[in-house]
Amino acid sequence: MPNTVQDVLDKLMEPVGPIQKTVDTLKAGDPATEVKGIATAFMATHQVIEQTVALGANLLITHEGIYFSHRDHSEFLEKDPVYKEKRRLITESGLAIYRFHDYWHRYKPDGIMAGFIQALDWQSYIVENQPAATILNIPPMTLAEISEYLKTRLGIQYVRFAGDLLRKCTRIGILAGYRGGGSLCIPLYEQERLDLIIYGEGPEWETPEYVRDVNYQGKQRNLIVLGHMESEEPGMRYLAQCLQNMFPSIPTHFIPIEQALQVI
Repeated sequence: MPNTVQDVLDKLMEPVGPIQKTVDTLKAGDPATEVKGIATAFMATHQVIEQTVALGANLLITHEGIYFSHRDHSEFLEKDPVYKEKRRLITESGLAIYRFHDYWHRYKPDGIMAGFIQALDWQSYIVENQPAATILNIPPMTLAEISEYLKTRLGIQYVRFAGDLLRKCTRIGILAGYRGGGSLCIPLYEQERLDLIIYGEGPEWETPEYVRDVNYQGKQRNLIVLGHMESEEPGMRYLAQCLQNMFPSIPTHFIPIEQALQVI
């Protein structure tokens, strides 16, 4: 029996159950459409939408919103030509686009975190999966070595850091996405006796400034900032693997995107 868009969505939501207030809704397309192919991506960029269509897929599952806003507000874009062109492309393609954000983060373990740890091949080092963080004990590596390892494993050009590049780290906290705020990260250093925190993004005047002060006081803490997409995209690659297992008869693809901000 053919699987519809709604069948795929129901399967994805099943492990969590209904969430009353969520950004995870069908942004485009008909839920009754038969699924011919699925693509997953961190974000439904204009290029990703074109690639999805070229692959013959008619369901795109994206982690972040289509129109540059977490809450999917687009009123400020109504007269913007980029918005109009993107909306035209989506409408004419007939593509179904589903945002899978809140549900994926509420899987146990968090689906984004699970994919990130898998990409690093650090599954055997997990000590604890907390709601917002994963704690690991890795073999001792310097901050410089960890930075290079992250770039290689994640296929990214650069990371940012605070701390001592020669300092060896073994106990690490990882927080993917926008979880780098001080209220989450700062207590973890002491509570979990962490040498290093790796996160996606957060206010630069919070955790990085704490690390600056703590090191000035001689207490040795380290930080690596990857970027939001860089920390969460592996989770969408992992989702493609999961979907292929759930729906083996439906071709499933993961579409990577380049880092939006480049270095010069």
